[in-house]
Amino acid sequence: MALLETRDLTKEFGGLRALDRVNIAVERGELVSLIGPNGSGKSTLINTITGMLEPTAGDITYAGTDLVGMKPFEIAQLGVGRSFQTASIFPELTVSENVEVAAFAAEHDSFSVNFFRRRDAYDEVRERTDHILETIELDAKAEETAEALPYGDKRRLEVAIGLATGPDLMFMDEPTAGMSPGETEMTVSLIRELLEDWGMTIFLVEHDMDVIFDVSDRIFTLHEGQVIARGPPEEIRDDPAVREAYLGGEEA
Repeated sequence: MALLETRDLTKEFGGLRALDRVNIAVERGELVSLIGPNGSGKSTLINTITGMLEPTAGDITYAGTDLVGMKPFEIAQLGVGRSFQTASIFPELTVSENVEVAAFAAEHDSFSVNFFRRRDAYDEVRERTDHILETIELDAKAEETAEALPYGDKRRLEVAIGLATGPDLMFMDEPTAGMSPGETEMTVSLIRELLEDWGMTIFLVEHDMDVIFDVSDRIFTLHEGQVIARGPPEEIRDDPAVREAYLGGEEA
């Protein structure tokens, strides 16, 4: 059984069909990537799977559980994490506090008004935070405020916040966007570590095709809401339908 599967997943906005009977399956422990031109439906697909949008039709299952109708935090508690394309950190909190908040919310369903007074009582949350910051190589900046971080570190903090929920499957939305070559290389190394050392399954949306072809086990290509190609990188690279979809456009 696939870890994540969609069957005939469809999403309509008024008269626009943003997703048109999308069928994908993600196996445990693999890294799959989603590519497609601007407006192809990539963000809609992720938002629908993670509960941000309600599908018009079709099924979504994760580890055998039906996700349709579940709230985003309920899906997260099943083991589905996400790092966002745009910053979703708490800028006024420290790096460590940002991760602790996410870890606490994952453990206790929601925030409590006395969270910051009781935080030191949660040894497991602190230990998880320390481990994540060490993995993400932000442990030396744990007590800095998030707003003071350079851009690349903020993007890595995004990943750390996603990891704090303890996911088995991690959606990573444009993790190298705006990064320097050095920062991109560090992020690719992190992705490999999450796969190999953490045993995580990763669903990657990325604009950098060099990264896509370097790290992916399989690639799905969306065009006008439909999956037009799927397969290993070497097949997708030379697929005529993929080439035509990108002709005259740029990757989102």
